[in-house]
Amino acid sequence: MKLRFPALMLLVIIFTSMLAACGDASTLTPQATQAPSTTAPAATATEAPATGSTDPTAEPTAAATTDTGSTSSDGKLFLTVSDQQQSTWVRNFNPFASDNRWPTAAGIYEPMFIYNIATGKIEPWLATEWAWNSDNTELTFTIRDGVKWSDGEAFSSKDVAYTLNLMKENEKLQGNGRAAMRFVDSVAADGNKVVVKFSEVSTIALYDIGHQMIVPEHIWSKIADPVTFTNETPVATGPFTEIIRFQDQIWELGKNPNYWQAGKPYIDGIRQPAYPSNDAANLATINGENDLASNFIPDVENTYVAKDPENNHYWFPPVNAPVMLLLNTTKAPFNDPNVRKAISMGFDRQQITEIATYSYNGPSDATGLPESFADWKNPEAVAAGDWVNFDVEKANAMLDAAGLTRGADGIRVLPDGTPMTYDINVVSGWTDWVTTDQIIAESLKEIGINATTRTYDFSAWFDKVQKGEFDMSIGWSNNAPTPLQFYRGLMSGETADTPIGEANGDNWHRYGNPKVDELYSQFVKTSDPAEQKKIMNEIQMIFVQEAPAIPIMPNIYWGEYNTKRFTNFPNEENPYVLLSSFAQPDRLILLTNIKPK
Repeated sequence: MKLRFPALMLLVIIFTSMLAACGDASTLTPQATQAPSTTAPAATATEAPATGSTDPTAEPTAAATTDTGSTSSDGKLFLTVSDQQQSTWVRNFNPFASDNRWPTAAGIYEPMFIYNIATGKIEPWLATEWAWNSDNTELTFTIRDGVKWSDGEAFSSKDVAYTLNLMKENEKLQGNGRAAMRFVDSVAADGNKVVVKFSEVSTIALYDIGHQMIVPEHIWSKIADPVTFTNETPVATGPFTEIIRFQDQIWELGKNPNYWQAGKPYIDGIRQPAYPSNDAANLATINGENDLASNFIPDVENTYVAKDPENNHYWFPPVNAPVMLLLNTTKAPFNDPNVRKAISMGFDRQQITEIATYSYNGPSDATGLPESFADWKNPEAVAAGDWVNFDVEKANAMLDAAGLTRGADGIRVLPDGTPMTYDINVVSGWTDWVTTDQIIAESLKEIGINATTRTYDFSAWFDKVQKGEFDMSIGWSNNAPTPLQFYRGLMSGETADTPIGEANGDNWHRYGNPKVDELYSQFVKTSDPAEQKKIMNEIQMIFVQEAPAIPIMPNIYWGEYNTKRFTNFPNEENPYVLLSSFAQPDRLILLTNIKPK
């Protein structure tokens, strides 16, 4: 017998979700490099309120109500952006740190190329060409001529080599290139070329290295500790590099006076008010104060578009890697794949997508791969993944078989008598995720698990999830040019080795599988598409058999824009790049193409 979500709780969530449509919003951050610091203050937890129960007008919206005009005193036009949500801003523009200000990575700093998710093509950036040698042991980049750093110094291949060597020598530096460093033997500049030699063949290292943000040697070679350096006045090659003002509640970023793309950027700069809550950010977006936002807006047609149909627009492509329920596999009973599968069958994904995300997306299948990887999907793995189906009766039978008996109160206990009582961590204010968390927590009671929604400020949540200091948590997964990067972050033994208490970029649940590592090595050593597809089919089947993390639904690249002051935003009719400001490094294409109206 399949039990539905309890009727009373369902009505409560539907009602509160309707309230949320009046002013609540959520942002999803799919890249760890955009997220707050792994050295965040001690986590402060709060019980999750009923979704949408907070009145937006009751929030302290100083930044949203006192300083949101897009025109400065000298007549310059700034794009007002709702992106990172903070009560106050912290001045950190270190591209190797996880607590940097948006858009430090891909906006202030730039990579050698951009894999454009919307088009599926690689676009040259600081490099114009790249090529492997015949046996894939050497990768050569041709560096673009005529590029200057924002302080006027010439950019060269030496800066690229310096950046990659800096990462190779310091494992604590974060960035897109981190995953490739274990394969790199040496990096050297040779004229306008950068030659990367590999100790092991890794064909997908092209994407990791190509996406690494490049820093100037003449600045960073003088930095005593690049890990803790806050880089308050950045020198970079990106379209926006000048910190015009930086205050607790608002900061402004001006254009690079020496930008290498003639005539770009078209806009004078970017301004970011500090919104203390999603309610405040959403209210400002609906009122037309934000020109660009990347927020979840409930019932977006009625809540946002209908307020100003001529100027208010959105694009929500559900092509991102999935939102996951993460179970800490270093702890019993979450180290048992059958327990993980039973928990997965204990909640209804269709119901979640209808209530939490207004059917903007649909449920994930058991491979976790989004539709952007449809050509990679293994139909046999999809068919074998019945554990994404809502089946309370089967879930209970599997938990019984695992020896997790029910106590007198109906809550299951571990063999040592410990009750299965857990928090499911989530970011406060991310209403789609909070509602998802609430539905899961309430549903799991039907299979004897006492789960409670536990909300944290983003910085505290991110600190805990990266360090593996949780039992259960809602989280994102890694979108990338190939599905291998997605699975690498979820199943690689290399990424699982990080001790609890130390930050891990992707494998927050700490699951590793030696067979996956073996297949991973085979995949990166071949450039034959047919062979890669065969290997990926095996990796998908292992994921389905093991359920190391539980896919819920595809993450969405949220994006809203207002055309009163600016134009040339991407949309479904003109999908030249993703609209979401969180897509990285794709957003460089976005920021260099938005124009004043």
